[in-house]
Amino acid sequence: MTSVALRRRSLLCIGLAGIGLLSEAVCAAPVSPSDVSSVIGPIQTLCDRLLDIMRAGHAAPFGQRFNMLAPAIDAAFDLETILQFSIGATWAGLPAEQKAALRDAFRRYTIASYVDSFDQFNGQRFVVLPDLRPVDNGEEVVQTHIISRDGDTHVLAYVMRNGSAGWRVVDVLEDGTISRVAVQRSDFRQLLLRGGAPALLESLQSKTANLSDGA
Repeated sequence: MTSVALRRRSLLCIGLAGIGLLSEAVCAAPVSPSDVSSVIGPIQTLCDRLLDIMRAGHAAPFGQRFNMLAPAIDAAFDLETILQFSIGATWAGLPAEQKAALRDAFRRYTIASYVDSFDQFNGQRFVVLPDLRPVDNGEEVVQTHIISRDGDTHVLAYVMRNGSAGWRVVDVLEDGTISRVAVQRSDFRQLLLRGGAPALLESLQSKTANLSDGA
């Protein structure tokens, strides 16, 4: 597997929360065949844009690749839900200006993490599997395979929830099964306990600066 597929130091830290977001399971009807494309579409676009920035590589400045990928991240991920869940009950009591700053920092960190992880092209290809995997609470899992030139496969699965903006990602499963929710929640809670929202904001901004080499 190439370094871009295995660079988990970034992928494992991407702020993605998910399957346990609902306090009670809500049963939902399976997605109809005619609606499958609306679930898979954002992930297919994301994979296409990831290939674009990989092909651009380091010949393109980090900021340029960031801007190339940002629209696909915004369209695919429900970053607001992810952030609120990762912070927990503390979110409700934060001043509006802190919430706005955290939203911006979390978005930039998420995009920068992907740009840093997918930074070179060595013949890899992405395959978005057409079959959805339903979750009891009405979410659907879209599986993707990142296949190296040698045929090695790395699995990333995206947990999708249907909301007012359509189907969007609320979790990413590393190797198709390992949810990042526990890591994200733990990291955020520790920072919040040590220094509140300012500590979390500083951490997100610092990580983004490190990923982008200050770009």
